[in-house]
Amino acid sequence: MSGLQLTREQLEERLLALHQASLQLVQEISLETLLERIAAVACEQAGARYAAVGVIGPDGELQSFIPVGMSEEELARMAHPPRGLGLIGALMHSQQPIRVADIASDPRSVGFPPHHPPMTSFLGVPIRHAGRHIGQIYLTDKIDAPEFTADDQLLIEMLAAYAAVAITNARMYQELIQRDRILTRRNENLALLNELASTLATSADIDQILDKALTQVLDYLQIEVGEVYLRMENSRTLKLVLHRGHQAKSLFAREQYQLGEGVIGKVAKNNQPNLISLSDTGTADLHPDVLLGEFHQVACLPINGRQGVLGVLCVASCHPRPLDEMEVQFLATIGSWVGTAIENVRLNLQGRRLAVLEERERIGMDLHDGIIQSIYAVGLTLEHARLLVKEDPQGMLQRIEQAISDLNSTIRDIRAYILDLRPRQLRNENLMQGIRRLIQEFRANTLLTVNLQGSDEEMAVLGEAQAVALFHICQEALANIAKHARARTVNITLWLSAERALMEISDDGRGFDLEKMQMTIGHGLSNMHTRARNAGGDVEITSEPGNGTTILAWVPIRHEE
Repeated sequence: MSGLQLTREQLEERLLALHQASLQLVQEISLETLLERIAAVACEQAGARYAAVGVIGPDGELQSFIPVGMSEEELARMAHPPRGLGLIGALMHSQQPIRVADIASDPRSVGFPPHHPPMTSFLGVPIRHAGRHIGQIYLTDKIDAPEFTADDQLLIEMLAAYAAVAITNARMYQELIQRDRILTRRNENLALLNELASTLATSADIDQILDKALTQVLDYLQIEVGEVYLRMENSRTLKLVLHRGHQAKSLFAREQYQLGEGVIGKVAKNNQPNLISLSDTGTADLHPDVLLGEFHQVACLPINGRQGVLGVLCVASCHPRPLDEMEVQFLATIGSWVGTAIENVRLNLQGRRLAVLEERERIGMDLHDGIIQSIYAVGLTLEHARLLVKEDPQGMLQRIEQAISDLNSTIRDIRAYILDLRPRQLRNENLMQGIRRLIQEFRANTLLTVNLQGSDEEMAVLGEAQAVALFHICQEALANIAKHARARTVNITLWLSAERALMEISDDGRGFDLEKMQMTIGHGLSNMHTRARNAGGDVEITSEPGNGTTILAWVPIRHEE
């Protein structure tokens, strides 16, 4: 073929061949393979010795450059691929094709790099899609003519249109694959976090939480060594509490750091991750096993709680690829979850300690106000008896008898108090049977008379929650009578109305002032109200000093489904 214009038949044949080749282009999904095929088709259709396809990146610079026609040895001898200068650079900023007969004579040419093969004629066509310049096709050295023709340019422009669609499709496919990989990784991350959350939510042991979290992180990310430093409570000290991995005995030179000291202390103080590359300087903090081993990276991330940094999570990898942004975010999330779990465990322990302290304080107050005062009064009685040894022997005997009686009363109070501290439940009994058991224990400990009225059959209609509530209210009432009332007789009556079950407990003790008692209400009376209201009922208390006390409790009748 010469450089003259093609005949109509020849042009139609080339257009048909171009169409057939282009249909195959749009089916290619690998971007690099696609660019190479575009260059090969362009080289064949235009009869060029050399061809290349360049793709422009998001920054507007030449991102990829795929040549054909040169051997691997020729490519290897060149110092660098094209940088987007000369005619290549001009085409990158042009919306029109560029066709020249002699590259060297064109004023836009900047020459070739060393070891580049000589080239003469040039044809460049931009690849545009949706108004954007996404790449270009370069052709050099027309084989059978001194320069490329207008028909060659027309064919390559058509090829560029096909190439634009194919490149866009390949990029979209790559983006979809990348998004699918990211979504898959995120789903895997969420699955691991969900599994870890189950452990963190149900475990009350900090060691178990740390062991589970670190083991899962190492397995999932395929990391060789991991460690956890925890900040001691109410202290600035961070101490190594867990190590996993056999490739190194330790990641850092010391097992203990102060806040702000070394890598561990700085991560905790600044609340910022620290990714250490073993190729960098400044790794004196690391253990010799790490420096002499095959590790490439050490990552340290803060373990955060609501009140601040609780520790530092450290991992070391032998893989040459550093941790990516998603993996660092995943580790940071693990650190936050572990921190929250540790904080919850510590708060739970603090709550238990506080509850124990409050209970000890209550027991101490009850003992002081009741039993200890009674024992102190017995001591005073015996002291008085000693003074009457010579002057009034009969009075002395009366004082001793009184002391014995008071001691027996105090012993009963102690037994009643101990029984009151033990929680009681209905043990496969109905309500009336449970109350009879309470009365039997109460009589044995106080020697008081107790009268009970009520029907087992009637009370059997109560639901479990309502029966348990009345049982505990009766328990609280008998305990208060034993400790405070100084009564001789107690009457307990249970009956049903149309919608309620009622229980009345009355004693002939010393009673109390309701208005004053409401200002210093104790645990027993408060518990009665709470239990009744939780079951949908209430409690009414009537009492006067010297006239005993009556407690009326009621709950709704609710049948078990």
